[in-house]
Amino acid sequence: MPVELPKIAVLLAAYNGMQWIEEQLVSILDQSSVVVTIYISVDPSSDGTESWCAAFCAAHEHVVLLPDAGRFGGAARNFFRLIRDVDFENYDAVAFADQDDIWHSDKLIRAMQIISARNIDAYSSNVTAFWSDGKEVFLDKSQPQVAWDYLFEAAGPGCTYVLSKPLVKALKDAVLQNWNQLQQVSLHDWYCYAFARSHGFDWFIDPRSTVLYRQHENNQVGANTGLSPLLQRYKTIHEGWWFTQVRVIAKLIGQGDEPLAKSWLRFRRRDLLALSLKSWQCRRRFRDKILFFFVCCLTAIVGKNI
Repeated sequence: MPVELPKIAVLLAAYNGMQWIEEQLVSILDQSSVVVTIYISVDPSSDGTESWCAAFCAAHEHVVLLPDAGRFGGAARNFFRLIRDVDFENYDAVAFADQDDIWHSDKLIRAMQIISARNIDAYSSNVTAFWSDGKEVFLDKSQPQVAWDYLFEAAGPGCTYVLSKPLVKALKDAVLQNWNQLQQVSLHDWYCYAFARSHGFDWFIDPRSTVLYRQHENNQVGANTGLSPLLQRYKTIHEGWWFTQVRVIAKLIGQGDEPLAKSWLRFRRRDLLALSLKSWQCRRRFRDKILFFFVCCLTAIVGKNI
């Protein structure tokens, strides 16, 4: 009797992706022991991505190009469009894909096996960042989850996410219900992790790397390695973008009125000082806990109210 392979919908948001998108698509279509259908949504591009994807889809039965939906202006809105418009009824799980990475051939079957074995709702993994000069850096995102990490960070790169059918159904309902408010969210992977954790879905972060995570000058969010990315991230925090996103996501997932969140969500100086004392509950990695503490304190002392 033939074994029925898991059916997975892969959502790929593209924009000016001609340089690397074919290599990414091939690595998805080459996934072992699963049946994959790729859904592509293209933000209007200047390098011919739309026409190339249309030709690729015409030649590949399991690749579908969604109709033009206008300008998104960022990957998050494009991914929310994919969640809204793709019918997931006939799939066992849904995965997210960037346009420029390379997937290990067992990425999806490993995720499905872990979801089944652990009886969980969502999976993500570590990745290996790589550059055109051959440099590679292992990125560890699999530190133990803590009480409030989902309000302040994602579960690693969204290109590693694999979501179970029950979670995707709940997520899709939320996207349809909160479509206008979701346009304020800059990082879809952060929101999806926050939604899952806050709604009681179990999430596992795999310590194994399953993706070669390409680094280049057009990355919307790249690998956090070295001093320069750290300083850039501090700048987004100090200028208020990060705190604004925390507030938006907390309200969207229904945490805005929770007593603990409500005590600091206004981000006044005294709120930030109180929040700094909860740093161990807010980030997973030890270095990030320390940075979180000092950023909250420094912003409270020298910054303006957010």
